[in-house]
Amino acid sequence: MLTVPPRKNVLLAPVTVTPTKPLTPSHLKGLLWTDVMFRATAPLAEVTYRYSHTTYHVTEQTVGFWEYLDRTHGETDYTRLSEEDIGDLYVRYRSEAERQDADVLRPYRDAVEHGGWVHPASERMLRLWAGHYARLGMHDPGLQEHQPPGLRLDEMIERLAAVGLVLDQRHCGGPVYLDATRYGMPLRRIVTSDGRPNYLACALRELVPLVPWYDEVVLLHDPELDADYQLLNRVLSTLGPPVRRVPIGRVPIDGKITSARHGGWRDHTAGALLRAATDVIDADVGRDGNGDEGAGALRLGMRLYFIATLGPGQRQSFRHDLLRHCMTVAARLLERSRAAVAGELSDALDRHRRDHTYVDPYRLTCSLLGKGRPAPDPGLLSAVFL
Repeated sequence: MLTVPPRKNVLLAPVTVTPTKPLTPSHLKGLLWTDVMFRATAPLAEVTYRYSHTTYHVTEQTVGFWEYLDRTHGETDYTRLSEEDIGDLYVRYRSEAERQDADVLRPYRDAVEHGGWVHPASERMLRLWAGHYARLGMHDPGLQEHQPPGLRLDEMIERLAAVGLVLDQRHCGGPVYLDATRYGMPLRRIVTSDGRPNYLACALRELVPLVPWYDEVVLLHDPELDADYQLLNRVLSTLGPPVRRVPIGRVPIDGKITSARHGGWRDHTAGALLRAATDVIDADVGRDGNGDEGAGALRLGMRLYFIATLGPGQRQSFRHDLLRHCMTVAARLLERSRAAVAGELSDALDRHRRDHTYVDPYRLTCSLLGKGRPAPDPGLLSAVFL
């Protein structure tokens, strides 16, 4: 009797972009990479794409920004502001030397934890991002939904303390450290002495209760967070299934990699790039950038650029000319695909896996390019790239 092996359960957990500044090329690269991985792996396995803004709203970079806005901008109507306008306010906030006490920020954290509250500025940003996701054809993992983590902060600390992975000094007024020293890794503070959790503490609250239910966990992050994600990998591996780390390099602008909190993203935000790409499709490709054919060229072209052209590293600076070229290439690929016959989707995807369950977005996207390649499979394009 023929038996079919059960489909594996895969958890994709990319680093979450806080809704305090515009989406930059580095953010778009990570989001598009994750989207292709999710959509390409879904036909082969049961995939959960966990991306909760709620979990990370309590970090100081977010609630501190909210408090700054209320203190300095009062009754501003954020529905009238662009993502760049809100990003400018965030740059001003991060340039301030003074930070508020934990007691000042506690009401904001309580409102998030107990009521799912989101500041109007971040609500506005998330609505704008939802529009970008729709234009790019990306799966929306719940940008505007209330998705609290499975554990309270105290519960997470207790869970890790039970397996000897925490050094908790709260009883004497000290901080909490993640303790993986038995594995030759340094102590990492995750909660300050006055009770402020950092990003890693939030990630643990979200992922510790989830990982035992999966056969494979994939953590996608930028190289600047490598040390924290090595620790996260080690901790989660002791609690559940194999954990894979996928570093995705940032995108330099004019040869420099800088955090969005310092600005420098003018003309490079998601909104600006989408407008520019639409203009290219209208003028150079000869299609309506807002019509079905033009939308397809935009979605595929963005993936060709941010995944296949830039690759997993971070040496190549953003180039408008190469992005425009990818729009033209995408239109040609779509045209060629109309004459092709759809093949078996699972076979087309499976060859881009190695010893892991997930499909490698870079290998898959690059497989569409190159001289002498057959016409792209229209079923593959529709399922993964459009």
